[in-house]
Amino acid sequence: MSSFSQTDTEKDSTKTIQLSNPIAKLVVKDLIQGDASSKELDAMVKLISVTNDKLITQSDLVANLKFQTSTLNSIILQKDNQIETTAELSKDLQAALKKANRQKKLYQIGSAIGGAAILLQVIGN
Repeated sequence: MSSFSQTDTEKDSTKTIQLSNPIAKLVVKDLIQGDASSKELDAMVKLISVTNDKLITQSDLVANLKFQTSTLNSIILQKDNQIETTAELSKDLQAALKKANRQKKLYQIGSAIGGAAILLQVIGN
């Protein structure tokens, strides 16, 4: 090939440009490099898009894990409160049981004294 020609880009134009062989080789080389650069740019844009999608997914996972951690901390706090309440109730029940046992002893003693008094009255009559 001794020369290179390309139709002018104007609409309905029949002008042609004649390029010498060394210039035509440089134009072809630049066109090939431009195509390669265009493909590389497309690949990089796709890679950035995929990377951004992964970043969004990871951000969603981190947010979800933070929410789960918050929920679990809330559950732990509720359980701690339940344990405190149960301990207080147990302490109150122990005190009530001791009081009930004292009253039972008093009633037993009172019943024994009352039974003895009735027995003495029955014997005395």
